[in-house]
Amino acid sequence: MRIESQDKALIAAKAALNKHAEDVLVMDLRRLSSVADFFVIATATSSRQVQAITEQIEEELRRVGHRVWHVEGLVPPAATRPTHPLESDSQTTLPAPRSAWQAGNGLSWVLMDCGDLVIHLFNPPARHFYQLERLWGDAPRIPLES
Repeated sequence: MRIESQDKALIAAKAALNKHAEDVLVMDLRRLSSVADFFVIATATSSRQVQAITEQIEEELRRVGHRVWHVEGLVPPAATRPTHPLESDSQTTLPAPRSAWQAGNGLSWVLMDCGDLVIHLFNPPARHFYQLERLWGDAPRIPLES
């Protein structure tokens, strides 16, 4: 089933709301950028909530025949990480490298690439710091139905 990018963005936004994301915003970038048609921006208050929101969005998009191409910012669960590089084998996932956006006390920004849709999940300080809403201030907002 083929759905429009705006419908995909609304599905992702509603999935985030179902997991109690805060300040969920859908931005229409079609006239401003070739990077993506839409951004969904949401705030999560814990790393667990980020994981739950990510999984919910993936599930809802899969249900309508779409997938998340790539997720940046989630560290694989400890069970899949070797404790030492020499313990690694071809079936073990190595830990993701630490980056500036991954604070020592948890995740601060996760990006989900869905092609024509990019989803940004922030903790409150990171959302305030990066201010994507202000950076893309010319982008129309798509209202979310209650």
